[in-house]
Amino acid sequence: MSKQASRDTAAEVAVRKLLHAGGLRYRVHVPVPGMPRRTIDIAFTKAKIAIFMDGCFWHGCPQHATHPKANAGWWRAKLDKNVARDLETTEHLTAAGWTVLRFWEHESAADVAGRIASHLASHRPSPTDLPSDPGVTKDGDAENRS
Repeated sequence: MSKQASRDTAAEVAVRKLLHAGGLRYRVHVPVPGMPRRTIDIAFTKAKIAIFMDGCFWHGCPQHATHPKANAGWWRAKLDKNVARDLETTEHLTAAGWTVLRFWEHESAADVAGRIASHLASHRPSPTDLPSDPGVTKDGDAENRS
């Protein structure tokens, strides 16, 4: 299993290239706050959006997951733990105020990048959310500039 790519998979790299080409900047392999040994595949840290590109075999894709026949009990337990860990990570990040988006490796990179870009665009502050005067906060109170 150590020879299996756990980061920088073909699906991750393809999506990252499209996001970068679209002018979006992100961080990769960001540690999940409060959860050692877990990382976010693609993170938009200011917007608190975590993207995970899940492999069909390792994360239990309902369309493509297969279960090995040799040592079936061990594999079933292993893959079930992976799915449970994914859920735990998603719940932890959501409780911390993050938006979590999960995609399967079989999904088109262009479709995934488009959905991420749309999600980011819908969660960016609009000009009406920003103060027009830099000395005034959003709720209209003047900032103390001492």
